[in-house]
Amino acid sequence: MTDLDLRSTKRPWVMGILNITPDSFADGGKFLSVENALTQARQMIADGADIIDIGGESTRPGAEAVNSDEELDRVIPIIEAIRNESTIPISIDTSKPSVMQAAAEAGVNLINDVNALRADGAVELAAKLKLPVCLMHMKGEPRTMQTKPHYENVVQEVLDFLLQRVDVCTSAGIDGSRIWLDPGFGFGKSLAHNLQLLKHLHRFVATDFPVLVGVSRKSMFKMLLDLEVQDRLPASLSAEVFALTQGAHVLRVHDVRATVEAVKVFQAIQEA
Repeated sequence: MTDLDLRSTKRPWVMGILNITPDSFADGGKFLSVENALTQARQMIADGADIIDIGGESTRPGAEAVNSDEELDRVIPIIEAIRNESTIPISIDTSKPSVMQAAAEAGVNLINDVNALRADGAVELAAKLKLPVCLMHMKGEPRTMQTKPHYENVVQEVLDFLLQRVDVCTSAGIDGSRIWLDPGFGFGKSLAHNLQLLKHLHRFVATDFPVLVGVSRKSMFKMLLDLEVQDRLPASLSAEVFALTQGAHVLRVHDVRATVEAVKVFQAIQEA
């Protein structure tokens, strides 16, 4: 298995988003067929993606839940298709233990869970699978998370939550070297909350766990700049490069080539 311990990585990673869903906010419905999804995966690999994140259930604000059988029908064929022709690391974006299990059997390298392994049996299964896990903070659930989210101190509360989940995971037998953290931009956060989390991202990096940042094309840029989804690339890159200055290890993005180029420029400046 590819080494996903990013603590000693020489450069940030770019994670390409591949949503096998009809209703994701940026690319819903585009990659429902295995052929279209595989074509997109090939393009992301050619564009320099370090890892591909495959999800079969939209977690956009207001999204409806999907049962495990439907989620499996969406994601497993494309995981198998990519794995048949590439060794690129693949992550499974799911909160369901049954999907985690099947995806692991199909060849994924990382469990990326917006629910931070809080589903019944998820922590125990992740420990058994011995795959790296990315723990994300979400306040509430997708259907309701953006209804007036409130924090006394968003940075401290999100950080405390993630470290509590780390404790649960390590107590269950998940090695700390296999854990990544994601503050969960847009998941139960207002624009002000998202900006505060970005500004203080260094506090998450200081935990010594790899930090994933997912702000690509998100509605925070609609609020800031009144931009529609297709017009949010420059704003996304701006926020992502700022995240790199704070020490972010992974950028989860829709626009792989542009992000890879931005990372290369950032690295060149850092190393000059």
